[in-house]
Amino acid sequence: MGDIEKIRDVARKVIDTHKQGNRMVVVISAMAGQTDGLITLANEMVDDPDPRELDVLVSTGEQVSVSLLAMAIKAMGYDACSLLGFQVGILTDEFYGKARIHEIKTRRIFEELEKGRIVTVAGFQGMDDKDNITTLGRGGSDTTAVALAAALNADVCEIYTDVDGIYTTDPRVCPGARKMDNISYEEMLEMASLGTKVLEIRSVEFAKKFKVPLHVRSTFTNERGTMVIAESKDMEKVLVSGVAFNKNEARITVSKVPDRPGIASLIFRPLVDAGIVVDMIVQNTSEEGITDLTFTVTKPDFYEAMKLLSEVAEDIGAQKVLGDENIAKVSIVGVGMRTHAGVAQKMFETLANESINIMMISTSEIKVSCVIEEKYTELAVRVLHEAFGLEKEKDSQ
Repeated sequence: MGDIEKIRDVARKVIDTHKQGNRMVVVISAMAGQTDGLITLANEMVDDPDPRELDVLVSTGEQVSVSLLAMAIKAMGYDACSLLGFQVGILTDEFYGKARIHEIKTRRIFEELEKGRIVTVAGFQGMDDKDNITTLGRGGSDTTAVALAAALNADVCEIYTDVDGIYTTDPRVCPGARKMDNISYEEMLEMASLGTKVLEIRSVEFAKKFKVPLHVRSTFTNERGTMVIAESKDMEKVLVSGVAFNKNEARITVSKVPDRPGIASLIFRPLVDAGIVVDMIVQNTSEEGITDLTFTVTKPDFYEAMKLLSEVAEDIGAQKVLGDENIAKVSIVGVGMRTHAGVAQKMFETLANESINIMMISTSEIKVSCVIEEKYTELAVRVLHEAFGLEKEKDSQ
């Protein structure tokens, strides 16, 4: 199916819902590959594109999609109005390429809805307080959709994707993975933060904060997908809901760090200032006033983080900075962990039985994560999925 026919198909779905008497705001992303193509153009022009100008460029992908969708709806006999981020009033901070939404002004949208129009909004983009175009990063259209749903007090936010719901793990890695009918905001937040790519974490944060029910479903069918909703008591009966993994992380160790108050702040301050997110953090026990500090960052931020930390290490008297990109994080997630003991031990035992070494461990109330060698990722996912009974029933395969 070509891009134009896909947009027409979306238009038909929108009109079917509109016919049921629902007032609708539709958020749309760029057509497949368009953003990557624009980034390629920028990189062909210069080696290191200016972040502001790059945002101006890549935001045009959504502008194309949103206008075409409005045209398609009108061609089918229904009134529609396309709006870009700045026209809606999506206000963000100044972090180009990964801006965060501060506020959404809804006046213009309500004006268009009152006229009986279907409003189509360009996702992924906004405007900072200096009127510069900003983009929201990967999954930014989902974030736009949920933020708008919250601002408009919508009954539900439907996220149409190329998959038909949230699975217990990636079906491409584990053929026995099954689609979940429901998942809690907390579980989805953990799954998203751990590398599950169906929903971007900020969209789930908005949904949880403002209690927006999310329906994750396929663009290509009318079947029910997975509802992301508030936690219920029934959910606690399931020990583990899913297995997540992330190969997009790197490990950094600052070794022989002087162990004194304020050192950790000095190490992490340059990363914060650069907008680099740090995930798992482990500090060794101090020995003779010296310790090692190990943590993970995303691979795209790895080289910049290594550069910044090399400078910091010299300033604070640390011995050296070590980096490793050949790692992965494998995690189990489930609200049932709050009321069941022995979950972590079972995970460690399962990995040990396959001779998979654990480099780092991180836990929360509903999650256990282990950093392992990247080459063992798929094996770890499969054995954990089986160990916690997440395989779909044989007669449903």
